[in-house]
Amino acid sequence: MYEDIETQAGEMAAEIIEKAGLKAGQILVVGCSTSEICGSRIGSDSKPEVAEAAFRGMYAVLKDRGIYLAAQCCEHLNRAIIIEKAAVPGAEYVNVVPQPKAGGSWATSAYAAFKEPVAVEEIRADAGLDIGDTLIGMHLKKVAVPVRLTHNTLGEARVVAARVRPKFIGGERAHYDDSLK
Repeated sequence: MYEDIETQAGEMAAEIIEKAGLKAGQILVVGCSTSEICGSRIGSDSKPEVAEAAFRGMYAVLKDRGIYLAAQCCEHLNRAIIIEKAAVPGAEYVNVVPQPKAGGSWATSAYAAFKEPVAVEEIRADAGLDIGDTLIGMHLKKVAVPVRLTHNTLGEARVVAARVRPKFIGGERAHYDDSLK
C-alpha cells in the first residue's frame, strides 16, 4: 500500500510540474489529508506512515527539479505552511512544530524531512495540489487555473490541482503574454 502511494504521489508531482510549467525556485503548495487517502473523513484518522509515503514520492521529484514544497498544516494550525527556509528569505516565521493531531501528518512529515524547516502563516505559491479537500486556495498566487491530472485520486482521496497565471488587465483588447507564467 505505501509503495503505491509513494509512486502515485511522485507521478502527480511530475505531472503538475509539467502541466503548470514549474521551474527551479518556484513553489508547489500541497495540502494532504491522510484520513481521506485511507477512505475516512478528513481529520478523523491521521496516518503518519501514509503521509511519509506520499511525502517521499513527491519530495524526491520536486527536490530533483529544484522546486520547493510548501506543506499546508490542517485547520488546527490555521493552515500554516511548513517550508524550507531558503524558499522564503525574509519571511516572518511563526513558532510552531506540527504534530499528527495538531498540524497533521503531512506537515509533520515535511517538518521532519526538510533541512531547515520553518513555519509561515501564508505563502503565494505557483501551483498546488489539494489531496482530500484540504482547501489550499488561500496559498496560491492570483489567478488560479484548474489543471486536469491524469489521475485525480490518491488512495481514496480526491485530488484537485491548480497552476497560476498573471491577472488579465485592460479589457477585451489586452494581449496576454504566456511567457510570464
